Order: sequence, then structure tokens, then C-alpha cells
Amino acid sequence: MGWLYIALAAIFEMIGVLGLRLFSEHKSIRNGVLYFGGLGGSFAFLYVSFSHLLVSVAYSVFIGIGTAGAVLMNMIFFGESKNIFRIISLIAIIVGVTGLKALS
Repeated sequence: MGWLYIALAAIFEMIGVLGLRLFSEHKSIRNGVLYFGGLGGSFAFLYVSFSHLLVSVAYSVFIGIGTAGAVLMNMIFFGESKNIFRIISLIAIIVGVTGLKALS
């Protein structure tokens, strides 16, 4: 159950990052709700996951998935650089997160 909470926390974090990007460009209630609601939801689910998983593992996986997801989202939707070094770095994050999950 803890891994489900981590997955939900990561999804909400990506929603929050999307909201942050949109809110920084155009301050509206919708963008503010995406921003604050997404990040608030992500921390709520992360907190709940701590009762099922080790805090160090849960937090590390949450940060890894959230970071990789935010970078991918910005590459796909907002035209950020897709150079080979960024892609290799993303692969390293994904491998590390997968390793933490597999070993816990």
C-alpha cells in the first residue's frame, strides 16, 4: 500500500510542478489551485506512505520519481532541451529509484 501512496504523491507533485509553471506565467485561481493543491496533495500522500515504508526509501523514491517526471513533462510539453546528457541523467535517476524499490 505504501508504494501506491508514493505513486500518488509523485503524480500530485507533477501536477503541482505543472501548476507552478502555469502560475508563474499567468496568475489565475485555476493555476493556483493546480500549484498549491498538487504540492499539498503530494506531501499528504508522502506523509501517509511513511507509516508503510522506511522514511529514507519513501522520500528518496518520491524525490526521484517527481524529479524525473517534472523534467520529462517540461521536455514534452514546454519544449525544454532534450540533449543526450539530460536523457542519460534521467535514466540514472530511474535506475536508482528502481534499485531502491527493488531492495526494500
